Amino acid sequence: MLVLGVCSLKGGVGKTSVTLGLASAALERGLRTLVVDLDPQGDSTLALATAPAAGDVAGVLETPSADTLAAATSPSAWAEAGLDVLVGSAASARHDARDGDDLDRLRFALAWVHDYDLVLVDCPPSLGGLTRTGLTACDRAVVVTEPGLFSVTAVGRAMRTIDDLRRGPAAQLQPLGVVVNRVRARSVEQAFRLEELRGLYGPLVLTPFVPERAALQQAQGAAQPVHAWPGAGARELAGAFDDLLDRALRAPRT
Repeated sequence: MLVLGVCSLKGGVGKTSVTLGLASAALERGLRTLVVDLDPQGDSTLALATAPAAGDVAGVLETPSADTLAAATSPSAWAEAGLDVLVGSAASARHDARDGDDLDRLRFALAWVHDYDLVLVDCPPSLGGLTRTGLTACDRAVVVTEPGLFSVTAVGRAMRTIDDLRRGPAAQLQPLGVVVNRVRARSVEQAFRLEELRGLYGPLVLTPFVPERAALQQAQGAAQPVHAWPGAGARELAGAFDDLLDRALRAPRT
């Protein structure tokens, strides 16, 4: 079972969209997948059309156990089977202040997870305790950005956070790389920022880039996987997420 963290230290770059795209790709190839919605905004839970659950991720972090995990896990309406959600909650924000305290709570809870091929952890767009807790539970992590000045600057902070965790409570954690989202082919400014990213992070800048296409927002608004959405834009996005998922699944793990 691969546990893959999706993080960003800047809001609005499409971190949850990338999580949902990877979930769509996993569903398409028949991988049993659990999405852990650690973002207090709960956007993954909403977009995956998750059925109500008796618990939520805040309760799991408060008391990690097989029972709290089962109570907080609910199926997504994207498919009849094979895609579940550890339900997000605004109450999880109280765990953000626990920076450096009990960072292994999610990892401990996921020790009871045996029925999945892939776990996707949608982290909040911050450097607090929730993001560190999420990444501590992961084998690999991707940093989502878009080709803009402030977003590129935030990548460095995220990479340093991953490195700090590797040297501390998450020795198994490895950076998979940087996912560049919302790329426009004819933007001169974006082309400059993409070259800047390549100069800074080399092969850690993952390809293909995720293009900016209206189909992604349309599919999410309809609570549908992008692989099921019609049109050339959706097919292009689906191909990009397929390739990124392949990269994650091929990566060696310690």
